[in-house]
Amino acid sequence: MSQKPPVQAAVEARRSYSKVTDEAPGQAELERMIASLVSLPDHSGLRPWRFIALRGAARDRLGHGLAAAAKTDPEKYVSKARRAPLVIAIVVSPRPSDKVPLWEQEAVASGAAHTLALLLHEAGWGVIWRTGELTRKKAVRKALGIKKPEYLLGWLYVGGIPPRNKTPKPRKPLQVERHLTTLVSGPEARR
Repeated sequence: MSQKPPVQAAVEARRSYSKVTDEAPGQAELERMIASLVSLPDHSGLRPWRFIALRGAARDRLGHGLAAAAKTDPEKYVSKARRAPLVIAIVVSPRPSDKVPLWEQEAVASGAAHTLALLLHEAGWGVIWRTGELTRKKAVRKALGIKKPEYLLGWLYVGGIPPRNKTPKPRKPLQVERHLTTLVSGPEARR
């Protein structure tokens, strides 16, 4: 039996971890992972994305921004922002282009975030991508220093994987026929 290619094995092993420990990748490790995103599919090489790393008390800025957007007491949202030792804001940073529409640039930013999450997971870190109705509110952008035309896609919460979560439950198999259609040409296409 042949072994799965490493990328396929990594994709199949990836999980979201809503609870993580207080450990997190250091700045140098994070920078190496982000540098490897150089090969992402990106029409015209615009690189219309960036990340903001929040550690320590900097996470409180996110919590206060979420609370201001929700028009509520910050305690709940500051607590949420501190669920992981590293929170990475995913920012769409559109570039002017006659060839590459905004939706395509957002798709590239989403691909960058997903690939970073996969790299973090493969390196042994627990990751979950969080979003919510407050993600694109002005108060949240302002708290993180994000100015239009940039906007948020959410946050990667990153930390150590708790020992009890090292062996995740198996997932239900994907029903490929629901997610893949093959168009045919020639005589069989006319039936």
